[in-house]
Amino acid sequence: METDAGLGNWGLGRLAACFMDSVASLGMPVHGNCIRYRYGFFEQGIKNGYQIEHPDRWLKDVHVWEIRKDKDAVEIPFYGNVEIEVNAGQLHVYHRNAEFVKAVPYDVPMIGANNHVVNTLRLWSSEPASTYPEDSFEYHRRIRETSAMLYPNDSTDEGKELRLKQQYFFSAAGVISIIRKHKKTYGTLKNLDEKVCFHINDTHPVLIIPELMRILVDEEHMEWEDAWKIVKNCCAYTNHTILSEALEKWPVHIFKKLLPRIYTITEEINRRLVLEIEMKYGNGAYQAYQMAIIKDNLIHMAPLAIAGSFSVNGVAKLHTEILKTIEMKVFSDYYPHKFNNKTNGITHRRWLYHSNPELVKILNDYCGPDWVKDMRLLEKLVPLSTDKTLQKQFDAMKLARKKALAKKIYDCQGVSIDVNSIFDIQVKRLHEYKRQLMNALHIMHIYNRLKNEPEFKASYYPHTFIFGAKSAPSYNFAKKLLN
Repeated sequence: METDAGLGNWGLGRLAACFMDSVASLGMPVHGNCIRYRYGFFEQGIKNGYQIEHPDRWLKDVHVWEIRKDKDAVEIPFYGNVEIEVNAGQLHVYHRNAEFVKAVPYDVPMIGANNHVVNTLRLWSSEPASTYPEDSFEYHRRIRETSAMLYPNDSTDEGKELRLKQQYFFSAAGVISIIRKHKKTYGTLKNLDEKVCFHINDTHPVLIIPELMRILVDEEHMEWEDAWKIVKNCCAYTNHTILSEALEKWPVHIFKKLLPRIYTITEEINRRLVLEIEMKYGNGAYQAYQMAIIKDNLIHMAPLAIAGSFSVNGVAKLHTEILKTIEMKVFSDYYPHKFNNKTNGITHRRWLYHSNPELVKILNDYCGPDWVKDMRLLEKLVPLSTDKTLQKQFDAMKLARKKALAKKIYDCQGVSIDVNSIFDIQVKRLHEYKRQLMNALHIMHIYNRLKNEPEFKASYYPHTFIFGAKSAPSYNFAKKLLN
């Protein structure tokens, strides 16, 4: 009955959704922040083998779950210039000629499973600030863009600037909102790291770190060392990729123009970090270059996230080990206490209980219905792994699910598939490193062997290969794979 929310429905969005469902069901006071995108990633069409993008207008109908909170709106500054003065030993920072965007929150309840716990997902929408420049048409265009679309095309400088703007927009709005509530409750920010943790889900919200420093240093007039200690004890970073080319980095000229104060803070974090590393390894040490946040006219967001967090985790045991021993070894050697693993699990209440009734019946019969609350009860299946009756029930369950999928494919695509074949399914973002091309070459290889090798054909068990993928609109190589 409802349209899928266009908030990020791939890896990061799925993981965030599972986090929010799980923590609410565990009764933990965890609240999320995101942008209230007017359009999601896009609705995909395929024409003559090519991807066609259509707007994902998920908000065209009323989103009944959200509640607008005008009293919690904040104004976020962009562009302009920064002036810094020191009077009587106290730092005074002035952000001149800034262009402000008003961030208005829409709160969505995150409801726990049968425990009367309701957390909040706060979605920030961009609107005109109380004052805006004379060229109001261009200003309003920029305002609309800020919360218009999930993952705008960043193949140009203009697109990169918009993505960076989106990231600071919701990160700063979320931090300011949290700081306000904390200060209202405790009257101070000196105990912030005792009461609050900011989870940085990939590097998109890593600007939380310099934004916290801005508030503590500029507004609370803390000494840098005291503020940095609080920030490091507040933030935790989840890394999602081991590929260096996929790690976020922003050109200095874009970052500096868009976020002048955040840039000077990031610059100072980097300066102190490099000095600290060189104190251990010596002047000009390669570790200082590898771990630097600013280098080669780029700002590298992963080093900023690692330096400013007390915890850094991968999302699978192997992933974390590769981070520690190969891709981020220099960071792990320097911060051995920070790196740990958090396996990227699913919320079984959503991804199992509501999607596979045949499997749910088996689990209820053998493990009892309480497995939904305590998945450790599934261990009851281990000693029954060779039980013929259970194996037959599992086979029947799989066949029922395959028939349901086959019907869905026929209804949508008009293609009949053999439900007794092995289903080889690859559903994920279309990407060079996701290996869809390798899979396609594998299919071609099998096809050629079936055509040319009678012995192979005689022994080959039928397979059905099923793909599902969207490519980023500007990712030309990936889009060619679709054809």
